[in-house]
Amino acid sequence: MAGHSKWANIKRQKARVDAVKGKTFTKISREIIVAARSGVPDPDGNFQLRTAVDKAKAAGIPNENIQRAIAKGAGTWDDASNNYEAIRYEGYGPGGVAVIVEALTDNRNRTAADLRAAFSKNGGNLGETGCVSWMFELKGVVTLQGEIEEDELLEASVEGGAEFYEPTELDEDTSGYEVFTEATNLETLNQTLKERGYEIINAELRWIANNNVEVTDLDQARSLLKMMDALDDLDDVQNVTANFDMADELVEMSVV
Repeated sequence: MAGHSKWANIKRQKARVDAVKGKTFTKISREIIVAARSGVPDPDGNFQLRTAVDKAKAAGIPNENIQRAIAKGAGTWDDASNNYEAIRYEGYGPGGVAVIVEALTDNRNRTAADLRAAFSKNGGNLGETGCVSWMFELKGVVTLQGEIEEDELLEASVEGGAEFYEPTELDEDTSGYEVFTEATNLETLNQTLKERGYEIINAELRWIANNNVEVTDLDQARSLLKMMDALDDLDDVQNVTANFDMADELVEMSVV
């Protein structure tokens, strides 16, 4: 099973641009609010909240803003704009590429309308819940960076209950590994790798495609990447996953 699609790699580059635009805090803030509301509002006792806070700190979000988001989720901040709920949407992109969109929204009608427009304007269509998720598996993924000895990583992965790991390019100058496990084992794996001294830059649940669709047509590639960008740029959208792959050269030619 391939650990990631081409979009996962493209998103890493996009994330740096989004951070500059201030989009990163909007998305992570909502994650913190929902995590604080769904469990105890203390990162030490709430793994979902702890990973969201770690992500916020890695993105350079001020601690004051993090604490404000936690307070909103806990209901101790006088602000009504924190009534977010998590919703999964599914659909198809150009060429029948399967797409899963995870959103945090306070207005289902607005979010559905925005998603439908982003799909349809770029050759895709929003489908019913369940129409493509059967093509994916939800996995826990811990991303590591730094100098890593593969023999030691194998031992740590087995100890933490991982299924497999893969090398990955974090950016042009940095490489690392992604370690995969069952969704319910993510916290255990994350803690094991942390105790082993690894530099963890992210721990998340991710939809992993069982099979990827190879995109080779330039026009289709352009439409598909434009649609993925349109979806990812929506304020309510947290994550977009798709089961396509394409050559790096085609990606470069598709960016217009």
